Amino acid sequence: MARGEGAEQYSNTSLLQKPSPDGIKLAAKRESRGRLSVCSKLCYAIGGAPYQITGCAIGFFLQIYLLDVALLDPFYASIILFVGRAWDAITDPTVGFLVSRSPWTRFGRMMPWIVLSTPFAVLCYFLIWYVPSVDQGKIVWYLIFYCSFQTLQTCFHVPYSALTMFISTEQKERDSATAYRMTVEVLGTLIGTAVQGQIVGMANAPCISTGKDLNSTDLQGAPEVNITEPHVSLEHLRNAYMIASGVICSIYVVCAMVLFLGVKEQKETCRVRTEPMSFFQGIRMVMGHGPYAKLVMGFLFTSLAFMFLEGNFALFCSYTLGFRNDFQNILLVIMLSATLAIPFWQWFLTKFGKKTAVYIGTTSVVPFLVSVVFVPSNLIVTYVVSFAAGVSVAAAFLLPWSMLPDAVDDFKVQNPESQGHEAIFYSFYVFFTKFASGVSLGVSTLSLDFAGYVTRGCTQPAEVDLTLKILVSAAPIVLIIIGLLIFISYPINEEKRQGNRKILNEQRENEIDSETDSTELNVV
Repeated sequence: MARGEGAEQYSNTSLLQKPSPDGIKLAAKRESRGRLSVCSKLCYAIGGAPYQITGCAIGFFLQIYLLDVALLDPFYASIILFVGRAWDAITDPTVGFLVSRSPWTRFGRMMPWIVLSTPFAVLCYFLIWYVPSVDQGKIVWYLIFYCSFQTLQTCFHVPYSALTMFISTEQKERDSATAYRMTVEVLGTLIGTAVQGQIVGMANAPCISTGKDLNSTDLQGAPEVNITEPHVSLEHLRNAYMIASGVICSIYVVCAMVLFLGVKEQKETCRVRTEPMSFFQGIRMVMGHGPYAKLVMGFLFTSLAFMFLEGNFALFCSYTLGFRNDFQNILLVIMLSATLAIPFWQWFLTKFGKKTAVYIGTTSVVPFLVSVVFVPSNLIVTYVVSFAAGVSVAAAFLLPWSMLPDAVDDFKVQNPESQGHEAIFYSFYVFFTKFASGVSLGVSTLSLDFAGYVTRGCTQPAEVDLTLKILVSAAPIVLIIIGLLIFISYPINEEKRQGNRKILNEQRENEIDSETDSTELNVV
């Protein structure tokens, strides 16, 4: 009798321990969720192109557009550039906070933001490159549509950035998708430079020869006095900017559609998300995490360095180097080089680690920043230096987005009960990046105003020449050094990263086992 009871007990225990077909299927399904197809990675990567295409066009061309095409005073142009970027920076954590509180829909939690913001962002972007007929209303016009576009683009880019954490649960797959994304985004900068630069370059308005005593205020009235070829060419140039913006708007819409149709946002794991927190609680949470704060501050300074270079390089090529009709081709060479170098940096950071890649990749641009200022002006030399500098630009694109998931994973390991805050982490990084861009554009344009910049002048005063050299060489080098000093204390090395990956994988396996056991018990 007792033997029969023992046999029955053994039989029941075996039934519980033996995985059921449903349990096996569930475990296999959870494991397969971490893998991404090449098609999914490509569609995800294409979604990052609009941000870089529009950002590249604005970064390289908006300053010179406001000064030499819209004919704004440098002081007012600096206000527009700084206020627009400052407003944009404020909206990033706000949108990140709102996204983190968004409910899950059948399209996901991030996708609705991306889809709904696209048509309005495209409209505002197009109107940035339109010159209103009323001179008194130009400043208000550009402030309204520049700020509106930045807000709407934030509603696209913050959810898209956070989407990295929801396309796969595997760190390796996320890193691979990030490499795809960075390649396409650098390609996006190449497209933005090519479309904007080549279309605008075909309608380049001639400069105005002036005496040293003629200031920018006199020049703004010059086209009205001499309404001949310069005035006609200026109108053609304005139309060219609008055509270029129309092409970029079309690309923006296509990329958003590819992202929406080709990427499936994965729902979070079975762990219950933390209750939504207030905005200021979110600020304290993300900035209170040491590795994240150090990562963001380090990239803040290095990004600011590249922003100074980006925002002033067109003027530097046009006036300091004397390549007024070739600057768009020089920019194209930089972006082409950066696109080709992305796979190299992906291999490098995999082989030698991400911190090593930061030091090597960021410092590699310094010799070229020095040479472009001190080597006598020569078009061939400038092309060679630009191609070499593009390799470092690629590292500046890839490394921040490759290292951010590591900082978020480290937060998850240290705070296992706090979940669902990925959008806040990404939005604050975008906030600091755009803050750096606003500071660089505002300071640059204001510095040129103080130096005596001459609107559409064939030549510039010696003070402007010196200011441009500082903005594209000395200032970026100092900022890069500060950023690298901060990175010395960044604690997440390869050993730490692999340890966090192991802990998170164990947590996910435990969740799978828990779901499997629950399913099997229900079957029994």
